Amino acid sequence: MNDAATRALLPEGLHDTLAPRAELESRTVAGLLACFASQGYEQIAPPLVEFEDSLLAGVGAAEGRRMFRLMDPASHRMMGVRTDMTTQVARIATTRLSAAPRPLRLCYAGQVLRVESGKLRSEREFGQAGIELIGTASTGAEAEVLLLAAEALHAVGAADFTVDLTVPTLVPVVAAALGLDAADATIAREALDEKDMAGLAPFTGRAREVLEALLVAGGEADKALDALVRLDLPGEAAALVEELRAMVGTLRDAAPDLTLTIDPGEYRNFEYHTGICFTAFDRNTSRELGRGGRYQVQGATGAEPAVGFTVYVDSLLRALPEPRRAKSVFVPAGTPRDAARQLRADGWRTIAGLDPAGDAAAEARRMGCGHVYRNGGVEGV
Repeated sequence: MNDAATRALLPEGLHDTLAPRAELESRTVAGLLACFASQGYEQIAPPLVEFEDSLLAGVGAAEGRRMFRLMDPASHRMMGVRTDMTTQVARIATTRLSAAPRPLRLCYAGQVLRVESGKLRSEREFGQAGIELIGTASTGAEAEVLLLAAEALHAVGAADFTVDLTVPTLVPVVAAALGLDAADATIAREALDEKDMAGLAPFTGRAREVLEALLVAGGEADKALDALVRLDLPGEAAALVEELRAMVGTLRDAAPDLTLTIDPGEYRNFEYHTGICFTAFDRNTSRELGRGGRYQVQGATGAEPAVGFTVYVDSLLRALPEPRRAKSVFVPAGTPRDAARQLRADGWRTIAGLDPAGDAAAEARRMGCGHVYRNGGVEGV
């Protein structure tokens, strides 16, 4: 392998993004942030690297296994490269913005880096863009975040996605009501999360009946809710189902065209969440466009409720139409600058010739332009 080929190699899970996709990514992120800002979410920009203990605090406690670490030569403290931006937003909200009025509305965008790729994505570096609503716990807060996320996805061109709702605290509450010990509760939770009916074989009687019913209750939101209500779950579990029903009703009123499903047994990747959670899936690629839900941030004065949603930009780009290169016109050397400026004002992208070209049309084709500026006008080549 020659030197050029060697230098083109990148570590597994990392890649170069070239035109026109790089431009699409920048435009898409800008569109998401503009939509977030239109509803009062103020943008923040935390650093790519910070002290390890900050990144692993609170909601970041489980991120250690995915984090690249390095020693800071200035402070001689361990630093980490962020694997998710939610932890950083929580840090900012509970320190620098601790005195800001609540609810606090923040948005962000940036790259994250992970040691390993996941089951659902091969990338180890990818973009995130998201929102966090901090300082209130209500169905209204969850609905605002979910509806804004859906609106932002639509605004940047994601036309065909579904939103899956779950309550990761439901199965533990049901397991406790059924009298399951910690080991059996873990078996039940994993079987329901993985949709593994065989995994429920150790259970009998009422426990088996309820757990199997939970496993098959997922699907279209209204049917799933009906199935959950028919289970006649005990007090706290019934309250969680009622909260889910209220959420679905709010979403139906606000966005009747939004396709909603429910998965009552899902919990993986929602371990630190404390309420209703949601995931947006692209229908065509089945990839997660983003996910979020209710959780708590830990500050100096105690815990604060929060609701957030993170868009996975790489997955979103795969759900969008393939980008087209902008219409470009070759402007031969010597063309007055005012003429080129007017072409750009008219919507053209100008590619300037730096040296005189004998055949301007041929040079335009060589530079990837479909047009050339000649004789005071634009001509196709």
